[in-house]
Amino acid sequence: MFSCNESTQLLTSAQTAELFGFKPQTLRAWRLRGKGPPYIRLGDSSKAPVGYFESDILDWLNERRFSSTTEETESQRVL
Repeated sequence: MFSCNESTQLLTSAQTAELFGFKPQTLRAWRLRGKGPPYIRLGDSSKAPVGYFESDILDWLNERRFSSTTEETESQRVL
């Protein structure tokens, strides 16, 4: 892992996918659809690798944290 500072780790697609328990192709599909956690492109080419800041992943997950199915349904209406 690459550390930008003491509190933010930069993870590869493979590392991020492993955290979620699925393949990196899922993250690629999410990026194409504009879903998933925010990412950065590590170069100017569309073929350049991408990275995910650990803090962005945690923020994205927390936005999807619900106490009930009612709460989840109401949040989807807002989107």
